[in-house]
Amino acid sequence: MKYKVHWIIDGLIDVDAESKEEAEKKVQEELETYVKNSEKLMNVFIAKSIQGSAYLPGAEQKDENKNEDNNNS
Repeated sequence: MKYKVHWIIDGLIDVDAESKEEAEKKVQEELETYVKNSEKLMNVFIAKSIQGSAYLPGAEQKDENKNEDNNNS
């Protein structure tokens, strides 16, 4: 029996940019190029969309990073 599987990849990257829009554009362009040049992503996993949103890290993000550091030690 064949099943359809809807998959999502979640990631996080630090980007130097002058604005939220510029940061999003830089990452989107790089990811689109990577996906389009990957035969497996295009033809096996059938990548259909890329979505992301930039933000300035706040206290919540800093606390999350501390927890990750503590879990990795």
